[in-house]
Amino acid sequence: MENRDVNIVFMGTPEFAVPSLGALVDAGYNIKGVITAPDKEAGRGRKIRFSPVKEYALEKGLNILQPVNLKDPAFIEQLRELKPDLQVVVAFRMLPEMVWSLPRLGTFNLHASLLPQYRGAAPINHAIMRGEKITGLTTFFLDKKIDTGKIIHQVKIEIEEDEDFGHLHDRMMHEGAKLVVRTVEDIIHNRVVPVSQGELHNKFGVLYPAPKLFKEDCRIDWNEEVRNIHNKVRGLSPYPAAFTMLKLKDGKTLMMKLYRTLPEPDDKPGPVGAFLSDGKRFLKVSASNGFVHLLEVQLQGKKRLSVSDFLRGFNLERVERFV
Repeated sequence: MENRDVNIVFMGTPEFAVPSLGALVDAGYNIKGVITAPDKEAGRGRKIRFSPVKEYALEKGLNILQPVNLKDPAFIEQLRELKPDLQVVVAFRMLPEMVWSLPRLGTFNLHASLLPQYRGAAPINHAIMRGEKITGLTTFFLDKKIDTGKIIHQVKIEIEEDEDFGHLHDRMMHEGAKLVVRTVEDIIHNRVVPVSQGELHNKFGVLYPAPKLFKEDCRIDWNEEVRNIHNKVRGLSPYPAAFTMLKLKDGKTLMMKLYRTLPEPDDKPGPVGAFLSDGKRFLKVSASNGFVHLLEVQLQGKKRLSVSDFLRGFNLERVERFV
């Protein structure tokens, strides 16, 4: 069977999905349609912003559908008219059964973890925040529950020492594109032997979820151990970014985002949230078992800066402690 003989519908929205779509296009597959999120207003000017997947699809002249409701009969009919043999999902919404069950070869998803570990919307963030050394990518067939379908392929990926979310995201994005093409090739050539996730549960022991992150999930608790705080900063950098509050001596507070840190274990760090600095080159904050050096920060309403640049423009004498 030639690549052009298979009708593929691709579903995805963010930057993470673009290399996978691009790899399928480059491999000569017949992309009958690209399903992505509706356009949104963004920024102060409320200008219409296209998703990264839509921008790529427009550049390549691909057929684009942007349903608001995936159960809308009009959309389902449009999808049927595309006659998809296979659907590929990368970083998209949960699909109703009437959508994922439509193609004769099924619908598979690329997930950024070694399933069944880290099921959910933010697997890369959560893996780093827990201090994992190994993560990976999984392709699996969709079923009725989120991230539970039978596994097609998995690839392990080492998390580099002190690697942050942004760097790992980009590495996994490109490795994921290779895995998507490999998965498509094996499906259309009938080389797939799917494995139930239930067979892998004992391999992991404890399974950790990876739910969507909200603002309060990003707040630093200085009562935590320094390594946990450091991992949280890594796992949220550069987006959505960990943050702390500076309690000022006049009673006001300022939010500070943290992008890079360095843990310094110490048996006697001092009161939690207290800080030490030479006012020029370093700034470190006390935690439960040591200090966390702040290396790159962004004060509320200001630009992201190295700590030395921050200290040149901010008077630490205004600060009582970090909370």
